[in-house]
Amino acid sequence: MDILFLIGGLLLILLGANGLTDGASAVAKRFHIPNIVIGLTIVAFGTSAPELAVSVSSALKGSADIAVGNVVGSNIFNALMIVGCTAMFVPIVVQRNTLLKEIPLCILASLALLVMGNDMLLDHAAENVVSITDGLILLCFMAIFLSYTFAIAKTNQAPAPSPTAEVENDSPTVTAEDGTEIKDMPLWRSTLYIIGGLAGLIWGGQLFVDGASGIARSLGVSESVIGLTLVAGGTSLPELATSIVAALKKNPEIAIGNVVGSNLFNIFFVLGCSASITPLHLTGINNLDLLVLVASSILLWIFGVFFGKRTITRIEGSLLIACYVGYTAWLICHAG
Repeated sequence: MDILFLIGGLLLILLGANGLTDGASAVAKRFHIPNIVIGLTIVAFGTSAPELAVSVSSALKGSADIAVGNVVGSNIFNALMIVGCTAMFVPIVVQRNTLLKEIPLCILASLALLVMGNDMLLDHAAENVVSITDGLILLCFMAIFLSYTFAIAKTNQAPAPSPTAEVENDSPTVTAEDGTEIKDMPLWRSTLYIIGGLAGLIWGGQLFVDGASGIARSLGVSESVIGLTLVAGGTSLPELATSIVAALKKNPEIAIGNVVGSNLFNIFFVLGCSASITPLHLTGINNLDLLVLVASSILLWIFGVFFGKRTITRIEGSLLIACYVGYTAWLICHAG
């Protein structure tokens, strides 16, 4: 039954995220919101909606290790497994801005989480807690990051012709700046998509967390291990699908931007929202997990700067995958 809850919850989350993104994008387009704004906000939110649904549901149910483990594990999965798999298809060219600004920002975000999760070491507290104040600070960082992203997008946006409308089966679509198709639909239908998407995210998140917690109890392992592995891998499916499709279409550079943006969104927004709702008491997430999180971002930066002339090669991709397999094997061997 727990497996069914897990699979059913994940399907509802993915369908809900897709419906919410399509509906919100259509509404935004109807009110003439620029494509670049849609891509940087609604589409970005859509790919991280599974992490948000699961982490917030976990926080509300008192499963802090699943909430934090989901974010930490998803970011590690994104940086090591998704980038590694994509590079195995096609070597990834890393844009200069990504290498000099976004990846270092990912490293700083991971370091900030490392500091926030070390109250016992730094403040001699009784336990490690990502507090409500920490959550609000992360949300402030999210606002700063969005402001920076909009500024960069406007600076780099060349004058372009109007978005291309494609009419097929009486269902025109508009292509956003990032290549994402924005469906054109009546307001009533987009409203239903939004309501249905939100319902899917909420219900799916609850089912997914119940299933994950049940599996942890059945296997006799901690919720943190389930959060760092099974839950994290499940909620990272949208990023994995997007990156592999981009690689198959010979656009592998989209993968690194997708991963970096998602990782920043996960720490600043997903964890920020979860901690702002209720303090997250960490019992199973330890410094090794947080250090692997930091190291995974540092590896991306090192491979881009030193070894491949701003390119992550197939060999480097295989090393990233090996690092993830090794970390997961260590978690399983020390599960409990």
